Amino acid sequence: MADMVAVGSSTDNDEWDPFGKPLFDDPSIRALSRVGVVDIGSNSIRMVVFDGAARSPAYFFNEKVMAGLGQGLAETGRLNPEGRIRALTAMRRFAALAKGMKVNSLTCVATAAMRDAEDGPNFHKLIEQETGLTIHVVDGPEEARLSAQGVLLGWPDANGLICDIGGNSMELAEVRDGKVWRRVSSQLGPFRLQLVGDRAAQIAHVKETMQRLAAEVGTDYERIYLVGGSWRAIARIDMEREAYPLLVLHEYRMTPEAVGKTLEMIESTNLSDLRTRTGIGSARMDLVPYAAIVLRELVALFQPAEIDVSSYGIREGLLYEQMPDRLRRRDPLIEACRHAERRAARLPGFGKKMHSFIQPIWGEVPPETYRLIRAACLLHDTTWRTHPDYRADACFENVTRANMAALSHPERILVGLALLHRYKNNRSNSAHQALFKLLSKDQIREAEILGKAMRFAAMFSIDDPTEAGVLTHHREDKRLELSLTRKGADLFGEVTESRFTSLCNSLGVKPVIRQPA
Repeated sequence: MADMVAVGSSTDNDEWDPFGKPLFDDPSIRALSRVGVVDIGSNSIRMVVFDGAARSPAYFFNEKVMAGLGQGLAETGRLNPEGRIRALTAMRRFAALAKGMKVNSLTCVATAAMRDAEDGPNFHKLIEQETGLTIHVVDGPEEARLSAQGVLLGWPDANGLICDIGGNSMELAEVRDGKVWRRVSSQLGPFRLQLVGDRAAQIAHVKETMQRLAAEVGTDYERIYLVGGSWRAIARIDMEREAYPLLVLHEYRMTPEAVGKTLEMIESTNLSDLRTRTGIGSARMDLVPYAAIVLRELVALFQPAEIDVSSYGIREGLLYEQMPDRLRRRDPLIEACRHAERRAARLPGFGKKMHSFIQPIWGEVPPETYRLIRAACLLHDTTWRTHPDYRADACFENVTRANMAALSHPERILVGLALLHRYKNNRSNSAHQALFKLLSKDQIREAEILGKAMRFAAMFSIDDPTEAGVLTHHREDKRLELSLTRKGADLFGEVTESRFTSLCNSLGVKPVIRQPA
């Protein structure tokens, strides 16, 4: 995409769009609309069924069993006996659920525990016999590749080092230019680290192993993307320490300094107390101190400017594996918003028309701004069934808490606040004031202007505002001019005029109405 997106480009040809044509009717895309994956890990076994817009899928079903299959593996060389029972029970259930949901494809992948245990092949065969499923046991580099692809599903522009930690292994993978490059696997999982002597011995072991990994993948990375339950638990503790108001782990970002403070907090605070305050399960919390040792050395050695949390990993990587290249290139945020509009809006397709109508308010803008305006327009009517008294709050909460990719936390709040203003002029006394603090004053103003622009456009015309009038923003003398067509002159009533005036007041310009000749 170009550095700037031009005003009104999408009106020149309805087929043209910087985000491409909607793919809802493409059979190869619809085939991905319900895909199931099972990740048989050392600590947990999870089944996810994806549904919805294939480029930014919704989680139709998501269940995790903390089987602990790899617990004790480093000591005995075998899978945990109790873990085997729990894992087999879970796999029988998942096979039955997949049939009940008519899942077209259920891909099952096993990682470190199954590949390293001496009884792994035997258990592999047993699961297949009992369930009829096919289990793919992947090696370390392949696990790293799939995890990295999961990050690319959520972050198409990801550039840095992926670090995926499981119970018995830790993988690193380099991502840039939409591809996975150097990959390496290690046995730095918490289950294995538990058995390496005392804390001093564990730290020494981690340092030595990390140096070897760095020699294979390099250390010149601005960003590290963290994948895995233990990393997400540490990020949740960081949120608690910071009193961070938005408890969405995906795209949560930390500085090295913040990570250091949180690791100190983990070392000095009772784990039971942390569990109570954060809601982290006991099985996961037991592994956090060992994962913290690994993270401290990871940050110290690679010295990234930023550490980002990804909720997407190997399961999403398996979905990404099945996507045609043209789908991978799509913007996951826009595809998710298109799907939401198609499913929930009164008039699917209106969002794009609204965007074309209001875009002249901003003129040419960077792609990152253009896509947020488009996203808001696509979502503007998706909560219309909510009671009017709660509609503004509902649309804010839908965006800020939605499982959307390629959307940073400030961007979530900016789009959410814009949608709040779509339904409500005033944000004072909002229950979401704490979240607004994550935006700058300029961003809050941008959200208000966008919201009031949508509020006006939605009232102005119910089918296509571009046929009712044209907006021109005269920045030199601070005027926003609305040139009405004959159709628009009939539509421009007093409520519409009031909303147009409110928009102009927020924009700091004089409203000007041009009647048709």
